[in-house]
Amino acid sequence: MKKKLIAGNWKMNGSLSANVSLLQAVLDGSKGLNCKAAVCVPAAYLAQAQSMLSGQSLIALGSQDVSAQEVGAYTGEISASMLKDFVVHYAIVGHSERRQYHAESDAIVALKAQRALSAGITPIVCVGETLAERQAGQTEEVVKRQLAAVIHTNGHCISEIVVAYEPVWAIGTGLTATPEQAQEVHAVLRSQLKAATSHSDRISILYGGSMNAANAAQLLAQTDIDGGLIGGAALKAADFLAIMAAGSTTAKSGLNF
Repeated sequence: MKKKLIAGNWKMNGSLSANVSLLQAVLDGSKGLNCKAAVCVPAAYLAQAQSMLSGQSLIALGSQDVSAQEVGAYTGEISASMLKDFVVHYAIVGHSERRQYHAESDAIVALKAQRALSAGITPIVCVGETLAERQAGQTEEVVKRQLAAVIHTNGHCISEIVVAYEPVWAIGTGLTATPEQAQEVHAVLRSQLKAATSHSDRISILYGGSMNAANAAQLLAQTDIDGGLIGGAALKAADFLAIMAAGSTTAKSGLNF
């Protein structure tokens, strides 16, 4: 069984002083845990995080976005090659907040994933439905469409991505898909990936809708949930470590709840 991946998305939070306390606590508390982990920090703090994470291998550095452009007159954009200078291992692409507030289309998300892959960065490709889409019975249609765009653009390289299912209605709301609801969608995504590549077993599918210390173990025990993309709980060292510990337990034991 592959190790669970627990990736923290700090969103637009943090400060130089607060980051030191948070990262040091996570580094100190994660020793001996049997999972993979990453922190996706605001771009302004990439250098600080790179420095603090150097010399260890458990917690990787991630970015919250990457430009669809390679270089040029794109004010405010950060290219994949720039991220690589900071030894960034993961880049979130297509987060629902980017899709909603920055009007990112499926095609743009697919191109961003391609830019990341070309630079040797693993894109965490986010897919997920809104509450209205779920209530209309469109969940499967929406997530398959979003993932299909990335598969079509990236071809055989698709086996190098990470997928994150984030039901939009469960992000930052305190609502969470039940383990059974999450597993149902993850199984759909797994089937789609199997049809696209013979190396689909390499691809981790994370759950990203308000996973926290209290519900992590049950979610991570589901057959097709390979980790979590963690929002608010990633800003509290104790909570993030608890989720990492849950991921370590399920990775070792294969428990089912």
